[in-house]
Amino acid sequence: MSGVLTYHWILLLLAAPCVGSFLGVLIVRLPAGRPVAFDRSACPACGARLGARELVPLVSWVLLRARCRHCGAPVPARYPAIELAALGVALWALAVLPGWLAWAGAGLGWALLALAAIDARHLMLPDALTLPLVPAGLAVAWAVDPALLPGHLVGAAAGFGVIVGIGALYRRWRGREGIGLGDAKLFAAAGAWVSWQGLPSVLLIAAGAALLAELALRARRGPAGGAAEAGAAGRELPFGPWIAAGLWLTWLYGPLTLG
Repeated sequence: MSGVLTYHWILLLLAAPCVGSFLGVLIVRLPAGRPVAFDRSACPACGARLGARELVPLVSWVLLRARCRHCGAPVPARYPAIELAALGVALWALAVLPGWLAWAGAGLGWALLALAAIDARHLMLPDALTLPLVPAGLAVAWAVDPALLPGHLVGAAAGFGVIVGIGALYRRWRGREGIGLGDAKLFAAAGAWVSWQGLPSVLLIAAGAALLAELALRARRGPAGGAAEAGAAGRELPFGPWIAAGLWLTWLYGPLTLG
């Protein structure tokens, strides 16, 4: 049995950086509407096609000293950062979840990692990533215990409805859009994964983390940033990364409890 578990750990940990490499490409190409799976990797500076030795996760970036082998253009650190983050997701899932659930958790974490990165950079949550999370969450719930499925179905519907309702209230109060349908779809996915009982925890973690991030940003600007702050009062802030964090933590550790 221990041999099976060791093989299970090794396989997931070997897969993680490769998945991270794919996510790095997806994060760049998907928002731009470019092909993700059927277009060979190339240097964005000179257009040279990248060979196998230039695409080894983590290792190639280090050995090539973060530069293109053909033209010497710098390779952004976000690529190895995503690969390391994907490995971290796998380690976290293995540390908390048993058996095949670690694979399900890693898959969820990888999707949330990509969504968080895209929303942080482009203020969008692509349907191609958010919508498949809904049936995936329902399938995992059914595999764990078919009796759980109704609660997760209710969670998916409630998650979408809650964010749409909050968005409508904000629009009526402020006279402008404050939260998008992408957030509603991601919250629906949260309900599919953690059931309706977990949704308050996801929302509380997301709202708390977003508030802390905003306060930290304002503190970093300091008094000199006051004028800029006033001019940026209407700026859009990504909420998707915080929903992703709330979903990930609630999925791994369960809903928040008092006492």
